[in-house]
Amino acid sequence: MRRVRSADTRPEKVVGSFLHRLGFRFRKHRKDLPGTPDFLLTKYQTSIFVHGCFWHRHPGCPHADAPATRREYWLPKFSRTIERDRKNQQTLRDLGWNVIVIWECEIKNAAQLEQCLKSLISKKYGSGSTEYAFATAAEKQRKYEP
Repeated sequence: MRRVRSADTRPEKVVGSFLHRLGFRFRKHRKDLPGTPDFLLTKYQTSIFVHGCFWHRHPGCPHADAPATRREYWLPKFSRTIERDRKNQQTLRDLGWNVIVIWECEIKNAAQLEQCLKSLISKKYGSGSTEYAFATAAEKQRKYEP
């Protein structure tokens, strides 16, 4: 158990690499926010959690099976984790943050992860239209040209 990391895990590094490649700038692990989100895109008021399927109990995932031994220990532990995640995410939403949860098994498909990040992170502009934050400078320029 000592070897299980809580920060800078391999899935977090993959998501951070994708975010950086897509042009996002972010902060990591702000301890003053509930749940200490893995990534914060303050410009877009968005927090991203990268959850391990086993520890955070991804519904329907084959990696989220419970150990066969010591079930009286593991099941309450998993229940507390799920409840804590739910409470922290709701508190963040109440504070005005958008919350995105990326599961460890979703990271294995690079195209799916990129599409997920592109579609979930958006910024509203004064005109009422939604422009995705991943638009390149050339795309933005084309949008505003007559």
